[in-house]
Amino acid sequence: MGDEPMDEQKEQQMQTVRRAWWTQKWFLPLFAVALGFIMWGASWAGGHPVQGAVSFGIMAAFGAVFVFGGRSETIRGMRGDGRDERWAMIDLRATALAGLAVIVAVIVGFLIEIAHGRSGWPYTMLGAIAGLVYLLAFLAGRWRS
Repeated sequence: MGDEPMDEQKEQQMQTVRRAWWTQKWFLPLFAVALGFIMWGASWAGGHPVQGAVSFGIMAAFGAVFVFGGRSETIRGMRGDGRDERWAMIDLRATALAGLAVIVAVIVGFLIEIAHGRSGWPYTMLGAIAGLVYLLAFLAGRWRS
């Protein structure tokens, strides 16, 4: 009995149960719209409601692409509901490259600031956060393996 292959319906149910909440179809579009509202509110509070409306419009359009582009393998892979090991690796590499780009930008910004005789703030703090998070993640990964 334990060696029988699972039927397709049970396999789909198990995949649905194991799927994380952030990989659901509606998470990314709703997150984009919510972030758009937050950006609009922050811009409004800063005295720039039109800029906030534009920011909201951009984020809502971004969310709409992920809602209505559901047949695209790329959209489903980014959204999370069409993800497998291949998409997980693509996402991991893209995230690592984006993180590297931000860290390089922080280092360059810090160097420019101190070259102009300033303190390097806020780049100092951003670099410290990046270094600390990397170190903690590295140690946690080492501890788990």
